[in-house]
Amino acid sequence: MTNLKIHGPAPLDPEGGLAELRGDCARMVPHWTAPARITPRPVSPSLIHGVTVPQTSARLLDAMSEYGD
Repeated sequence: MTNLKIHGPAPLDPEGGLAELRGDCARMVPHWTAPARITPRPVSPSLIHGVTVPQTSARLLDAMSEYGD
């Protein structure tokens, strides 16, 4: 079973307002870390093998009208 610990009292107004939400977010900022920016590398065409679509999905897509109709 998970042991949930609450740091601080529960808010009195469960609905709260925008100001309360912004305050909560401001208090959480030190706990959030942004990941280092990751630049995707190009994928070699030899690694791309296509997409497999189940027959039922293929029939559904075939029955749909083309974009822009």
